[in-house]
Amino acid sequence: MDVADLLTSAGINISVCVVAFSLYSVLRKQPSNACVYFTRRYISEPIRHDDPFSLHRFVPSAGWIMQAWRATDEEILEAGGIDAVVFMRIVVLSIRIFIIAAVICVFLVLPVNYYGKDMEHKNFRFESIDVFTIGNVEEGSKWLWAHCLALYIITCAVCVLLYLEYKSITKMRLAHITGSHPNPSHFTVLVRGIPWSQDHSYSKSVESFFSTYYPDTYVDHQMIYRPSTVHKLKKDAKKMYRILRPVETEYVRGDKPCYLCGGTAHTFKLLQNGEDSIRSQTSIDELHPTQIEKECPAAFVFFKNRYAAVVAAQVLQSSNPMLWVTQLAPEPHDVYWSNLGIPYKQVWVRKIVVLLIALAFVFVFLFPVTLVQGLTHPHVLTRWFPQIKEVLKLQFLNRLVTGYLPSVILILFLYTVPPIMMLLSRIEGNVSRSDRKRSACIKVLYFTIWNVFFVNVLSGSFINQMSIFSQIKELPMMLAKQVPTQATFFTTYVLSSGWASLAFELIQLFALICNILRRFILRSKKEPTNIALTFPHHTEIPRLLLFGLLGFTLSILAPIILPFLLVYFFLAFLVYRNQILHVYVTKYESAGQFWPIVHNATIFSLVLTQVIAVAVLAMKKSPMASGCTIPLIIISLLFNEYCRKRFSQVFKRNPAQVLIEMDRRDEQWGKEEGIYNRLRSEYCQLAYISRDLTISKDFSFAGPNRQSSTDHNSPQGVNENSLKQDMIRQQAQIQFDMYTIHCRVSKEKVKSVVLSC
Repeated sequence: MDVADLLTSAGINISVCVVAFSLYSVLRKQPSNACVYFTRRYISEPIRHDDPFSLHRFVPSAGWIMQAWRATDEEILEAGGIDAVVFMRIVVLSIRIFIIAAVICVFLVLPVNYYGKDMEHKNFRFESIDVFTIGNVEEGSKWLWAHCLALYIITCAVCVLLYLEYKSITKMRLAHITGSHPNPSHFTVLVRGIPWSQDHSYSKSVESFFSTYYPDTYVDHQMIYRPSTVHKLKKDAKKMYRILRPVETEYVRGDKPCYLCGGTAHTFKLLQNGEDSIRSQTSIDELHPTQIEKECPAAFVFFKNRYAAVVAAQVLQSSNPMLWVTQLAPEPHDVYWSNLGIPYKQVWVRKIVVLLIALAFVFVFLFPVTLVQGLTHPHVLTRWFPQIKEVLKLQFLNRLVTGYLPSVILILFLYTVPPIMMLLSRIEGNVSRSDRKRSACIKVLYFTIWNVFFVNVLSGSFINQMSIFSQIKELPMMLAKQVPTQATFFTTYVLSSGWASLAFELIQLFALICNILRRFILRSKKEPTNIALTFPHHTEIPRLLLFGLLGFTLSILAPIILPFLLVYFFLAFLVYRNQILHVYVTKYESAGQFWPIVHNATIFSLVLTQVIAVAVLAMKKSPMASGCTIPLIIISLLFNEYCRKRFSQVFKRNPAQVLIEMDRRDEQWGKEEGIYNRLRSEYCQLAYISRDLTISKDFSFAGPNRQSSTDHNSPQGVNENSLKQDMIRQQAQIQFDMYTIHCRVSKEKVKSVVLSC
């Protein structure tokens, strides 16, 4: 590929971005698209749809760019939490690193590569990309020291910036722990692997164990139940309505207007608060807890203070490590309830099975990658499809097919990867949504690095002969030979996968199409539900890290990629800030747990770059420059080990010093009783499944100041009266959810209605 082909690919992607950004600036002004482009505001307060017609709504503007640019870190923190701030810090870190790399490599390395051989250069537009790579430098040239010097500068800059960022994010995480309101997860331990006993239930086993071994700090516990008929009904509002409608109950007709939606009053069904109303219907009898709910060998155990919970979570509870397995509980909104019932003995089996499935998927994906690599070479393409030989004689079509089409096809194949990895992470048995997304993020990262980088680089050498394991010692030399030759493909991949993906991320194409179908095709007047999306860390972080890997490995080998990479990171800075502020909703918080993944991946990219540089300089018969690069590998590994010892432990466990100070502060301020009263209601399994039916996750029936219905089903003993009262409240809650599913309301109005009931 020559420069003209690269410019053709760049022109296509620039056009796509300009059109997409202009279209977005128009679409976001239309009131009917508020649920697509202003989701955060849409689910929290009503938005008027009767704005008067005006011309400015159909004129493209750059106002959203200025809003995203001027947004402060405090606004990002308020909108998306710590995870959103950490993600934006990743983008800013990438910008800083590659600005330094671009300045050094474009002004120092690129001229050395271009004039590396005594040759007559063509017109710039018709120059081959190869003349800008290290392959154009003469063997044994003294100018190869420029590459070694550039690599030293880049390595030092990366280590300094990574250290400062790691330190800053660690402080941010500790500040989040100490500065936030009392978090129920700090007092709660998730216990799995509870041994079965024929004499008493799991609940009695938990109570007996922790009251015996933690008598001073154990407060209470909450058992976890398998899905029951009630839970299944709550997952489908229409089915729930059809089943509960025939129940004969007393009707209380309101004389006042509906405070939920502002319209006329609707009938609100309430069950009688007596024994006959419960036992008179067969459908009610079927909802008795002893029939529909079965205890799982897992429970949430509550402690008096944070330090006691941390100690209980980290120590080995039994001589059998597979029994009484403890860990700090996730935040209430972060709990992945469907996986809590998985027996702990199955978890390691599930992890092995998921690993084998992921490896099989990686090898299956070799076929589309090999196809994509064939498209980059015209002679291979004509051998596969002889009928297009005449078509490729046209210069523009040849540039389009060989320069732009391969990366587009690869991107389409890669779009299937994140959903599959998310499914595998769910099967794996993660007990929190953030753990599931973090596990999917790691899987997608490994997958993209292997298939996009290594397979594309090595597909022309030993992958086709399937001799990777027999030639593993020659891997550095093979990478040194192949990476410079793939500079063209990776540059076009940054253009197509990077620039274009940001454009489509901004437009939210899938949500926009669904909204158009609902409003203008189906003519539905109902307000959309279940539109709140969390930030897709498992797709965006691997993409950023993959581009970082490409930037590192090609920085001294083919610096021509760096300007295009910088444009991508600057666009990502604007697009992601806009999406965090307006589109994505924060449902749970991991407090920066994604950062260690980013740090480790960056160190891996840096070390891989240094290994390839050592091999390339050795191939170029410059042993001194090659030998001087080896200390960089040692320095990078030692730096990574220091950061692991210094910072990473804070992301794995909470410091006892911080927790004890927080406990003492709560004791001085007299907050203990309020915290204890909230624990059971916060981890109420029924309430959180019910909450999925409402418009937003913030709609909580069992709030912190309201005792949950499951409080009456305590492990210390249950009488017949409390069971009846419990089921009455559950039925009232079911009907309340059915009622509110047809009304889009704000959080304050829902709370007021709940309290009045």
